[in-house]
Amino acid sequence: MASLDEFAREQAIMTLLKSSGHAVVNDLADTFGVSTVTIRKDLDALERRNLLRRVRGGAVSVDGGDEGSFEMRMRQSSDAKRAIARAAAAIVRHGDVLAIDASTTGFYLAQEILDRRDLVVVTNALRVATLFMEQSTAKVLVPGGLLRRSSGSLVGPIGDVLAGRGRISTGFFGVVGISTMHGLMEMSAEEAQTKRFLADSCERVIGLFDSGKVGGFGLHSFAAVKDITAMYTDDKVPATLATEWETLGVPVHLIPSDHPPRPIRDPRLPRKVAPPARKSVTGPGSR
Repeated sequence: MASLDEFAREQAIMTLLKSSGHAVVNDLADTFGVSTVTIRKDLDALERRNLLRRVRGGAVSVDGGDEGSFEMRMRQSSDAKRAIARAAAAIVRHGDVLAIDASTTGFYLAQEILDRRDLVVVTNALRVATLFMEQSTAKVLVPGGLLRRSSGSLVGPIGDVLAGRGRISTGFFGVVGISTMHGLMEMSAEEAQTKRFLADSCERVIGLFDSGKVGGFGLHSFAAVKDITAMYTDDKVPATLATEWETLGVPVHLIPSDHPPRPIRDPRLPRKVAPPARKSVTGPGSR
């Protein structure tokens, strides 16, 4: 495992902590073939992001329920997430009223639709709100709540803020896991509660997730199967997944992560019907 870069070492350290609950500086240095000074810097950086707790000679894991820092998750499966975001962006039209959560795939989606005119964006994600504020003309509604630092989100009972304000046309939501019994799921109760309020105000609920989330463990459902309009994921998911969900009435768009996705038709728009073929006319003098 020698010659890993900083990000790869961080991922390996977090994997070790998840399995054993603790890590020793000298052991990590031997494993990665780097100095103990380098390992201490890695651990200090992870502690600053609240991903572990430093102890004498090493580190221990922090309490669960947190999906990891936003910056680290942005780099995980980034090609797949960008491809998924590009595909989902195809159904966003000028003038739409949207909800976007604080997921990393949601942030990639936001980057794809900055050029849409007259958008209204409802989001609990500080990064998404800032992105639209600085780089678009969209109207942005941030319902408020308690700041959750790891995800950069505002969480809490925001239902009263949205009640009676009208319907949101489409909501885009990342997940920790999916379930044919429980629908779209989150690990954090507070995050799930906020997403549930957002999803309940949406005419269409779209799940956005990379294939690594398939089989993921989530404690709290925020959108039941019957309320999911569609899901977008990459083509590395098990072959049976799309069939399984489509039997439940939820179409699954499988997006190639290694090249630009094919355009996906907006289900709100009528299908284009090809004009009838012109019949050739033959007669005297025709060739």
